[in-house]
Amino acid sequence: MRTLELFFGGVVALGTVGLLSSCGTVSQPETAVPIVVPPIAGINEPYSLSTHRFELADVYLDMIGELRVTRAMSEDTFVDLGRRFNVGYEELVRANPGVDPWLPGEGRQIVLPTQHLLPNAPREGIVINLAAMRLYYYPRAGRDESQVVYTFPIGIGRVGWATPVGSTTVTRKARNPAWRPGSGVRAEHARDGEILPAVVPPGPDNPLGTRALYLGWPSYLIHGTNKPAGVGLRSSHGCIRLFPEDVELLYELVRPQVKVTVVNQPFVFGWHDGQLHMQAFEVLEDDPRDWKKAQQRLTSRSVGLKIQTDLKRRGVSIDWGSVSRVSRAPRGLPVVVSQPDGSYERVIASATRVRNAVPIGATWDGVSGGPLIK
Repeated sequence: MRTLELFFGGVVALGTVGLLSSCGTVSQPETAVPIVVPPIAGINEPYSLSTHRFELADVYLDMIGELRVTRAMSEDTFVDLGRRFNVGYEELVRANPGVDPWLPGEGRQIVLPTQHLLPNAPREGIVINLAAMRLYYYPRAGRDESQVVYTFPIGIGRVGWATPVGSTTVTRKARNPAWRPGSGVRAEHARDGEILPAVVPPGPDNPLGTRALYLGWPSYLIHGTNKPAGVGLRSSHGCIRLFPEDVELLYELVRPQVKVTVVNQPFVFGWHDGQLHMQAFEVLEDDPRDWKKAQQRLTSRSVGLKIQTDLKRRGVSIDWGSVSRVSRAPRGLPVVVSQPDGSYERVIASATRVRNAVPIGATWDGVSGGPLIK
């Protein structure tokens, strides 16, 4: 994974993303960063709308959101832009190849990956796609109510501490939880010369943040963080972590016994405007499936039975040349693959241009917690 450098007036090397563990602490103490609200860039462009809540008026709808493009300000990093637009660091890196994530440059066009194909999984409770580093929550819809879905970027388990795949439930919730690091976590920190206490009380040094959802899998939680820069990265000891504002919203929405489904789908397919689209993500380093040797077979499985049935019913076929192009250069942007002319360039050209400011109705107020690590 990439080495991170965070700008606190200068450059502070943090080494590998493992130091940003959501279920661990950083060895070196960190200094609070003064909050500076930057001026708004692109004031002639409209404000973006919130990127976390969508109504599924049609139960067969597979795509939510819309792709957006903004322009970076002089001091922006991808960490700033991710928090501002509620997208993850890796999502931004993937969508903007060749752009320096720590110094994009004033006026640089930045693609905001705020359009998503829903994972191939039952649309109930919490669904997590590890490859996308994104969580979806489907609250139960009442009679005559449209299905709603919430989506948030997440941090997941790093290599050697992978987040498990499968199904479980939320067993309980906690505000301002205490953290009880497991023996493996404590041993790892001890090797680095840091002795962790058996219990870390609530507060600014607690890596669980202010909210936690406990799962049927012992030692695995969905929680907040005191280090928001780790959201959108493989940065934890297996837990799922969210921006503080996102976990507080999710906490209020979710009740115990809600189902949690975790999948690992680097290639997601779905319908939009009568055409089949594909959204490709990088295959995780520790994915046991050999995508290089059996990519078409594994990708075909990713299509799913429902979409295969829809293809026959609609009389539409998959353009495997488009699938190959998209999968070889995964950017996390949905592209048409039922026609031969689908491309990232066409998708970006039609994206909505927005000003570089906190979206209307966003979960973050643009100030609390600051855009960088506290």
